[in-house]
Amino acid sequence: MHLFYTADIQTDQKQYQLSEEESKHAVRVLRMQVGDQVQLVDGRGGLFLAEILDAHPKRTLLTILSYTGDFQKPAYHLHIAVGPTKNIDRIEWFLEKAGEIGIQEITPLISEHSERKDVKIDRLNKVLVSAMKQSQKAYLPLINESVAFDVFVRKMGAVEGLFKAIAHCEEDEAKKYLNQEFPAGKDYLILIGPEGDFSPSEIETALSVGFVPVSLGEARLRTETAALYACTEIALLNRG
Repeated sequence: MHLFYTADIQTDQKQYQLSEEESKHAVRVLRMQVGDQVQLVDGRGGLFLAEILDAHPKRTLLTILSYTGDFQKPAYHLHIAVGPTKNIDRIEWFLEKAGEIGIQEITPLISEHSERKDVKIDRLNKVLVSAMKQSQKAYLPLINESVAFDVFVRKMGAVEGLFKAIAHCEEDEAKKYLNQEFPAGKDYLILIGPEGDFSPSEIETALSVGFVPVSLGEARLRTETAALYACTEIALLNRG
């Protein structure tokens, strides 16, 4: 069944009108007609079953048949703060795959070795919407504005009950594999550095405010690969 993202829909609505863009897609591209059923998601866990009343290419009108709240609600909250790559396509690739696997929050992290200092989150949000629809999820991951490493790490270091890790390539006897460090069903924050890794002073800062050092394996991974690896490890840790 076709799924549409309708961020402004309310749980008690009886009817809903698709945007012009979505109406055109439904009628002109998908060739949907009166009586066809669709699913709507609000990005906050709401899943709606609806039926087409008027298949208009600019303002398709739907009647709401049912509502399900907290649809496939994640058993954990994963926040990955990652250094944006010079080629933004690589971060978009990560977001697409992570959105399908399962991630709840992303922060572009600007550190000493960052190749890119400016990130347009509107473009990245569209990638996350597409991934949510592709994977038939009802929760849209949150993408935050980019932030400086020191500001972010010191702020998040003060958050209690959050399992915080920094993945880096420096030699450190205290490093464990990610799946050995954290229990299931928790709130996680994992820092993934840029291509040049975090600087020694940044690693020291993170450790000083409660982040634990973790290893993502023996191979030296690209930024987007490391971020997706971390995302997958947490998903596997929390599989039912």
